[in-house]
Amino acid sequence: MHRILPLTSAIALAVLAQPAAAEAEEEIEAVITGQLDAFNDGDIEEAWDYASPGIQAIFGSPGNFGVMVEDGYPMVWQNQGARMMDQREIGGALWQEVWVSDAGGRVHALAYKMIELDGAWKIDAVMMLPPPDLGV
Repeated sequence: MHRILPLTSAIALAVLAQPAAAEAEEEIEAVITGQLDAFNDGDIEEAWDYASPGIQAIFGSPGNFGVMVEDGYPMVWQNQGARMMDQREIGGALWQEVWVSDAGGRVHALAYKMIELDGAWKIDAVMMLPPPDLGV
């Protein structure tokens, strides 16, 4: 009987934690989508607001950040949309895989490292992944 109670408690806690995880997933997806939309609109200031303080410290200004994205991530700079894929914790960090369609319609796989600061999610890094297998 003593073994069942802790297991039951653990299951209950896991079930209770699921809505928070789903809420975080939606918030993360909204942040990434918001930044992608801001780049499409040419609103570098808004795109900058989605970046973590660490990213902002590296680039120093929205203008420098915009130049880096335009040159290094043209599929993000002008995109035709994104598809949110898996979200994973790797080495204690939360990563969101995103398939982004560039201006020519080609699909690129990216991983967004996300951090939560003062109750808000921020983009802390982006890296290219191997091209997705689209099965076409």
